[in-house]
Amino acid sequence: MPGLLSSPVCLTVIWFLSWSLRPSRAQIWTDEVSGVQYGRLESNVTLACGESRTGISVLWHLNNSSALPWHKVTSNGSLVLLHADLSAQGDYSCYDDHGLLLHSVTLRLGHPPGLLSISCQVPNHAHVHCSWVEKETFLPTKYNASFRGLGEEWRPCIVDITHKFCDLYQPAFWQPIHTLKIIETNGLGSETTLVRFKLHELLKPDPPKSVMAKEIEGHSMRLIISWDYPSSWPLHDAFPLMFHIRYRPQGSMYWSEIYSLDSPVVIFDALAGHLHQVQVRGRDEVNSESQWSEWSPLILVRPWEDLTTPEPTDDYLAEDFWVTKPETSTAKSHNPSLEDEGNLGLVILLVLFSVVILTTVLSLIFVVWVRQRRRDHVTIQELASMVKMKSMPI
Repeated sequence: MPGLLSSPVCLTVIWFLSWSLRPSRAQIWTDEVSGVQYGRLESNVTLACGESRTGISVLWHLNNSSALPWHKVTSNGSLVLLHADLSAQGDYSCYDDHGLLLHSVTLRLGHPPGLLSISCQVPNHAHVHCSWVEKETFLPTKYNASFRGLGEEWRPCIVDITHKFCDLYQPAFWQPIHTLKIIETNGLGSETTLVRFKLHELLKPDPPKSVMAKEIEGHSMRLIISWDYPSSWPLHDAFPLMFHIRYRPQGSMYWSEIYSLDSPVVIFDALAGHLHQVQVRGRDEVNSESQWSEWSPLILVRPWEDLTTPEPTDDYLAEDFWVTKPETSTAKSHNPSLEDEGNLGLVILLVLFSVVILTTVLSLIFVVWVRQRRRDHVTIQELASMVKMKSMPI
């Protein structure tokens, strides 16, 4: 047996197995992977080559390529990326002079979280829906949202990370002030955003659904409007909705409006023969500080019209015959030019008659004036003669 182990074949097999099973230096250093390192965009980012490599020449690669963005290598082997932008992201690895891998790391660049822009909707008394818009960070982000009323404990708000919103159910609606807190976290830090609001002022139902407008047979100025509660609003008497109905003839600038708690309603002043536009919206009837819903989609309806034509009777046909027969046999054809000429001649006659009358009146006035002047002249002569006679000596 000792001879067998000392044979050249056995020694070769033992040497090969020991060499293949021995962990290599490259494999050992490969285990020194720090995972993901985060850095700020447009800043200097330093990547360490594992432990300090002072005195050892180090070669860095990005995505298995020696082409690197703007950089410098320090004396301890660290890589400093200068004013790093998004193109500097990737998998970095450093090697020694013999090409052995010393360290590798994945670099992600972005911005730390900032304050969120938050808006909340309250479609009914049992549901609060809040969404937000973030500042672009270019990094994976986590959110933690919580909600509470004045003096209450924080309650979780269920978060949808993909669509960036959270939902809270059964809030304490009687509380005057509520607070929503959202914590945004990424590889460069975290930021907390707080927003306070009043639920009763944000209460805004969804628009009414299944809105319909129909004509009423036999009534050319009436319409009947019906609708259903929005599916998101609870159907019980505790929270009734007030509905606002508006309508107008198509093309008009002015709406007619009515309010109702119940559906349907009848419109009595529709414009006969015209197409009408109709919309409906709703609001919490009890809470006067709540908001009106959006208007329902516009619908078009025309009031009832009597499109039937009565059949002519025998008396009507006889009357029409005797009336129209003389016109077709003896009456002259209607000629607008002849009528215009006749009207012009009449106007000329009236003008001439007026001129004659005016001339006659002026002539009479002139004759009376002349006669009066003669009388005045005679009277003056008689007075002069009497004065002369009195002045003569007797």
